[in-house]
Amino acid sequence: MKFIVNGGKILKGDIEVKGSKNAATKMMIAALLTDEKCVLENFPNIGDTGLTQELCEMIGTKFEKNGTTVVLETSEIKNCRVSTLSRKNRIPILALGPLLNRAGKAEVPVLGGDKIGPRPIDFHLNSLKALGAEIDFDQNYYYAKASNGLKGAKINLSYPSVGATENTILSAVLAKGKTVIQNVAIEPEIIDLILFLQKMGAIIELGSNRIIYIEGVRKLNGARHNIMPDRNEAVSFACLGLAFPGNEIKVKNANQLNLLTFLNTIRRIGGRYKIEDGGIIFYGSENYKPIKLETDTHPGYMTDWQQPFSILLTQTSGVSTIHETVYEDRFGYAEDLNLMGANIKVVSECLGELHCRFKEHACMHSAIISGRTPLSGANIKVRDLRAGIAHLIAALIAEGESIIDGVEEIDRGYENIDERLKNLGADIKRV
Repeated sequence: MKFIVNGGKILKGDIEVKGSKNAATKMMIAALLTDEKCVLENFPNIGDTGLTQELCEMIGTKFEKNGTTVVLETSEIKNCRVSTLSRKNRIPILALGPLLNRAGKAEVPVLGGDKIGPRPIDFHLNSLKALGAEIDFDQNYYYAKASNGLKGAKINLSYPSVGATENTILSAVLAKGKTVIQNVAIEPEIIDLILFLQKMGAIIELGSNRIIYIEGVRKLNGARHNIMPDRNEAVSFACLGLAFPGNEIKVKNANQLNLLTFLNTIRRIGGRYKIEDGGIIFYGSENYKPIKLETDTHPGYMTDWQQPFSILLTQTSGVSTIHETVYEDRFGYAEDLNLMGANIKVVSECLGELHCRFKEHACMHSAIISGRTPLSGANIKVRDLRAGIAHLIAALIAEGESIIDGVEEIDRGYENIDERLKNLGADIKRV
């Protein structure tokens, strides 16, 4: 599937942020922890929630959808083995905890997901082992069992990994005894998951210095929860609004608190926005200043935000740098942007001051972006979800026609993106 985009059009109007992909998919997994009904509101209809539904139904979940509300009920675990899904994804590893707690055993496929470098599974497996799971694996599956049930433990994550934090929480809420997790990730989506689990009857407390305390309970009940707005959608639409002179886009449901670091970064380059009830308006310009940017775990600048923001930096007068400290291989899209006229050089040096796991590892994890460079249409193949939205923003501000192939990757995280962009005045066609 492809998008054909004729760029260089001024875009104006309102675009509404949907429910968070990264929160919704984890709450669907959390619903496996109870035999009662769970109701999720503001539910996004995207590729990743569809794949998670596939996984849950394979396990035994009954799934009902009415607009943006879904009902999930897993009255019994019918299948402890998650076999081949329609595509690879990293979500199945999170099902280990719920399956071990309710059935005592689990088999899930190895990790997939975006092509942005290795995702260390050791963080997940070490936490589960500390809770009492016995785990083995081959090239296709992870095999886990907990014959005597999971038990509370003290766990220190070697890195504040989002996935490992979520996996440990999902495993510990029904474990016997108390669990202390140190060096956790504290992203808003994790807090939203904790709020949902608390409604289900879990006892989870947030301590200082990245510590979470969990008292295991015997049983969880069903609950209703409104999923938080998607921060990545909000930033993507914000960057689109800012990237082209004359654009004026109101991003409805954009949450100031969850975008605090991003909004400060916009101020630093001279970007304009206005916070209103119900959203934030972003204004396009051509007078941006260069910046030195570093990604980090929350509350730092989110790694998923650097790809759309890089489009802004191609339109900045001067030389900017991005130091990626979360993933070691996330600048593959730079090659595509260079085909469109950008001037981006990817290097292995740490171009920043933050502590970096990739120092002296020869990882191409920093980018030097020289602007201002006009962009022209090109034929592009989407590499991963976040690179895909950067490709799309670049195509919308470029002169001429762009053909973007592999838009299924974009559909994983952005619901009906082409129709929503048309409402802003974009010339985009899906073929």
